[in-house]
Amino acid sequence: MRLYSKGDSGEPIRDIQGRLSALGFDSDDPAGEFGPGTEHAVKEFQKTQGLDSDALVGQETWRALYEAGYDLGDRVLFYRRPLMRGDDVADLQRRLNELGFGAEKVDGMFGPLGHAALIDFQSNRGIVEDGIAGPTVVKELKGLTRVASVAGRERVKELEWLRTLPTTVVGARIYLDPAGYNKGAQDAVWSVAVDLAANFQKLGGSPLLSRSIDTYPTAHTRAARANRLGAQLALSFQLAGTQEAGVFFFASPYSRSEAGAFLAESVGKRIGLQQAGRASTILKETRAAALLIVADPRPGTVEGIVGGVCDFFATAAQQFT
Repeated sequence: MRLYSKGDSGEPIRDIQGRLSALGFDSDDPAGEFGPGTEHAVKEFQKTQGLDSDALVGQETWRALYEAGYDLGDRVLFYRRPLMRGDDVADLQRRLNELGFGAEKVDGMFGPLGHAALIDFQSNRGIVEDGIAGPTVVKELKGLTRVASVAGRERVKELEWLRTLPTTVVGARIYLDPAGYNKGAQDAVWSVAVDLAANFQKLGGSPLLSRSIDTYPTAHTRAARANRLGAQLALSFQLAGTQEAGVFFFASPYSRSEAGAFLAESVGKRIGLQQAGRASTILKETRAAALLIVADPRPGTVEGIVGGVCDFFATAAQQFT
């Protein structure tokens, strides 16, 4: 889709304004006019969703606007292709995980693991086992309570993985993703990917590239490739430019990756960048512990990233015992 920003006008802007308003982000701009009010509303919405607050409505922000429009119970949820997506799906995943059913990442996508967890829940509660989250399932879920301190199964699984990590990167499948908003930006960080791959290979790791030098797949496609290749870590990086520089891990209003947060801390310390949670596609849709590193490369950046990853492996098991 095209990118919408301040100064644009037309029916798409009216649609964006309507969706923002329905979520509580009102604008004083005339309908269909992307002015300063809409710009502010977009930024505030992006902040709540863990997105880069650049006031640009591209694919990620548009998808977040669409998905945020659903609360659990607004529609019937079930497994299909393409997958159903939305905040209602994330809420369903979170509730199932907190009750001990399934171990799926709370990514807002109703996949096969969510389907299996839902059937398991239905069987346990004596509900028809059809894998459909309709009014009966929603009522049952909302009627159950859990102690707030109880971790969901996806978090328990992630912490167990951290406790059993080896102390070196030897054999680790590390997915390297040179990213960016356009081809030029992706080309500019290609050498970073190559240098990182060479360094990890020297240390005995198994680096994997998200793309070739002359291809530009979408973030969704690159995340799917990481999952298909069985990556253990995913490192995506892009130029800062006008964006906020930092090391970002997956976090949303419904979930947070503890492995990603610890990895971000390890790498951030080495390259001198702040760490924060985000819900960018590459972080949200990869099953591996993932980082998005937003920085303008300088001498020592590659070595710092490699050192941070090595620190992560060296200390994770002890840290989470």
